[in-house]
Amino acid sequence: FRIFHNRDYAWSNELTLKTAFLTLLFNDTFYIMESETALERSYADLTMIVRPDMRQYGLLDILLEFKYVSLKEAGLNGEQLERLAREELRCLPAVQRKQEEARQGLARYQRKLHDKFSDLLNLRSFSVVSVGFERLVWAEES
Repeated sequence: FRIFHNRDYAWSNELTLKTAFLTLLFNDTFYIMESETALERSYADLTMIVRPDMRQYGLLDILLEFKYVSLKEAGLNGEQLERLAREELRCLPAVQRKQEEARQGLARYQRKLHDKFSDLLNLRSFSVVSVGFERLVWAEES
């Protein structure tokens, strides 16, 4: 994220975060990668479903839910944010709100993915909260 300029903050949101992850994780050899996966009447931010012919390798299916907290929402500037310990960052009210939103979304999407693919999935789900472009908070959600 350090390549982003302060001016980029004007347009930053969850899409910025998801796009960064997509560029890093994209692998169409092993996965069916899908952004805004339609699951009945809701949309998961990013799914990485192992291709049927690649299931033999024991790869994990991945579900990611992204949230973005602006520096203004966090009530901090970039320098203050960098000095926070990981646990202090997790305890910020804005971060906790976004993580809870992500958790709730993931719970719905997990059920819908299991309904769609039945026992084929070896699913791992992650919430990823970006605080500005400075820090990420993530958690595996069961």
